[in-house]
Amino acid sequence: MIRVAIAGLGNCASMLVQGIEFYKKMGNEYTKGLITPVIGGYKITDIEVVTAFDVSKNKVGKDISEAIFERPNITPRITEVERKGVKVSLGPVEDGVASHMKDTFNPASGGKLDDVVKELKNSNADVLVNMLPVGSENASKLYARASLEANVAFINAIPVFIASDPSGEFPRLFAEKKIPIAGDDVKSQVGATIFHRAITSLFMMRGVSVDETYQLNVGGNTDFLNMKTEERLHSKRISKTKAVTSTLQNEDIEKEGKIRIGPSDYIPFLGNTKVAYIYVKGQGFAGMPIKVEASLEVDDKSNCAAVIVDVIRAVKLAKDKGIGGPLNDVSAFYFKHPPVQAKNDEEAYYKFRKFIEM
Repeated sequence: MIRVAIAGLGNCASMLVQGIEFYKKMGNEYTKGLITPVIGGYKITDIEVVTAFDVSKNKVGKDISEAIFERPNITPRITEVERKGVKVSLGPVEDGVASHMKDTFNPASGGKLDDVVKELKNSNADVLVNMLPVGSENASKLYARASLEANVAFINAIPVFIASDPSGEFPRLFAEKKIPIAGDDVKSQVGATIFHRAITSLFMMRGVSVDETYQLNVGGNTDFLNMKTEERLHSKRISKTKAVTSTLQNEDIEKEGKIRIGPSDYIPFLGNTKVAYIYVKGQGFAGMPIKVEASLEVDDKSNCAAVIVDVIRAVKLAKDKGIGGPLNDVSAFYFKHPPVQAKNDEEAYYKFRKFIEM
């Protein structure tokens, strides 16, 4: 069994918990929808959520099976989740709640680092998954430090640069303690970023320049409501933009103002549906124009959970083998802003397969 802790029991966490239950009920032979059915001998049915942290008064103190359906979560019930005997613990707020989200999240106060460390140790967690709201930089770093103190592997699903920390502090600390870390910012199963990368990679492979491009995303869950405040989007825009420009020969396109990527608006009636509009324009043979305009519509949270269940198992495999520090080959395939960015997703997939088969 892989014992998992979750920081931030929002819509993605709800789908993660429900999805694990769904596959357990379907049985080990049912693998439809999974990216990688088996990693290091571990199946999705080997994952068990043993503790969770949140700041909402609607969720803290409740069994995780109930808390994942509490407001403001809107993830539909895809399966019945039996009581787990796992109560949601109060986490530290820090910068995890934007001022315009206080009424929505209904936050409590009083969560401390020491309490998180104690709970991680008491639950014997193997892995902590950070699913806090975008913009929660200080809170995310606090949970990363809690993982270090509790000797728990860390997965950073959001766009705060921890596995790819430019100062090098967190990569060094996790490497010194031989604790695996993967991140940053989940690249969904078939999401806007990987779809955008596929188009720009195709242009590059076929000798077509990319002269200008944009990606505009809209959705109706609390993730998009939270991101209505532009100052919480700084890291998110960097993460998504670098994931695309890394596939290009002309990475100066960003300096030239010919690329714009990121969340665009909150549309309540969309719920957990995310719609991405992608535009790429370039020049082919003899300078003749080639233009692609595409839209992608997905369930935002199942798209995320499909990746997280793979990363959990890959991180546990690393832990079993005594591998610590940033997991570059796992992160490059599954995250938008990994410590080492792959030039294309075929290369990233090859390295990931090599890692799990070693």
